[in-house]
Amino acid sequence: MSSLPTPSNNAFPTTERPLSALPPRGARIAAFCSIVFGGIAGGLIGFALVDLQCSGACNTPEGIGVFVGATLTAAGMGVVAVLVLRALGEWKELQDKK
Repeated sequence: MSSLPTPSNNAFPTTERPLSALPPRGARIAAFCSIVFGGIAGGLIGFALVDLQCSGACNTPEGIGVFVGATLTAAGMGVVAVLVLRALGEWKELQDKK
């Protein structure tokens, strides 16, 4: 006798989508891109603020401005992205219950 699964013992995988807390791949890619874009924009803003206020040799302050601006903005965008992804997951869960 063969040990292959038969349709009568429900060993075949179902076609239903498995439950997962992960948001869709497109949403995760969009969140990552928004964090990167926010970090770049924050770095440019930090550079511009220091560049406007400094005269002479300002390489170190400009670098610090870029780092602080990029870090703070990327962190803020990360918080927003996590909140949006969680809201998307809850919304999908409510839609699946209908």
